[in-house]
Amino acid sequence: MVFSARFRPLLRVGLVLLLVVLAATFFAVRMPHANASGASGFNTPGNVLITDQFNNRVIEVNRNKQIVWSFGSGNSTLCNPGPGAIIGSNDAERLSGGLTLMAGTGIPANTVPGLPDGCVDNRVIVVNHAGQIIWQYGQAGVTGSGPNQLNVPVFAIQLPNHNIMIVDQGNNRVIEVGRYSKQIVWMYGPTSGPGALNNPNSAELLPNGHILIADENNNRIIEITRAGQIVWQYSQGLMTAAFASRLPNGNTLIVDSGHSRILIVTPGKHVVFQYFTNKAPNSNPNPSPTNAVQLANGDISIADQFNDRALIIESDKMTEFQYGMTNVIGNGPDQLYAPYTAFVIGDYTGQTPPPGSF
Repeated sequence: MVFSARFRPLLRVGLVLLLVVLAATFFAVRMPHANASGASGFNTPGNVLITDQFNNRVIEVNRNKQIVWSFGSGNSTLCNPGPGAIIGSNDAERLSGGLTLMAGTGIPANTVPGLPDGCVDNRVIVVNHAGQIIWQYGQAGVTGSGPNQLNVPVFAIQLPNHNIMIVDQGNNRVIEVGRYSKQIVWMYGPTSGPGALNNPNSAELLPNGHILIADENNNRIIEITRAGQIVWQYSQGLMTAAFASRLPNGNTLIVDSGHSRILIVTPGKHVVFQYFTNKAPNSNPNPSPTNAVQLANGDISIADQFNDRALIIESDKMTEFQYGMTNVIGNGPDQLYAPYTAFVIGDYTGQTPPPGSF
């Protein structure tokens, strides 16, 4: 087709506009987690949900590092488990409808200055936007293994069937609790022999129905069937296996806390990626990262516990986002105290996605 001279300037303008639109589309796909300014409100996809463990709170921050939602006191020495409080928050996951599932592990004695006796929580709770507890399993300040009792619950997810799976670390077990009955309907551990757990730290339900468990003090990651059979295991060179998730390509992302590294291994157990959190300027020599997930765009969100920061790195290992100043304890703006998990809202890659309603 031949265009007349008077239409050629318009054609050039149209082509320029088309290129601008295509470029904008490319970057929007590459960075789905941020808007133009980085500012956003509660429950906006791309915000980061952080368990600020020793500040006894869960916070949601946007990419401008503004806290847009919080639950808990933010006070490291306040022992008040109960309504409106969470002690030693070890995990928080955003559910449908803006609800938040969180685990109150408690704080051991002689861990936090000013709290020599520690503080017991032992609850898994679901709170709404207003901070009201609408579901709870476990009793504040009560330690046990009987009905409605937990012992250091460190992790919890909601399953597609609406039940809650809890990693009950102090009882060396993973349990599934009925959403409505609050009865244990499935349990793995405590067991004896090769299958016995030792301080488990996370559990994810895989698409094939198996459960992937970070068996922390056994220094291994195991995949088990519902019948309790171990069908896959990785333990090569691990020291304190804090977290694991299965990636869409079949690889497994592992947090090797004792070596301050995040690694990805193939089903054949070959390491294809490593990132060490203690290489950052001003880093704690042993920051003990506790959680990491790969996002849909290939970035990795990390809770770098004793570096007191949550960060997102790109595939080239460059830091794209960080909340918390490296190895600086605090509860003020851009400060954390031993964060335990950090999940990007709206991105369940590497996690068990919750059902469409609580």
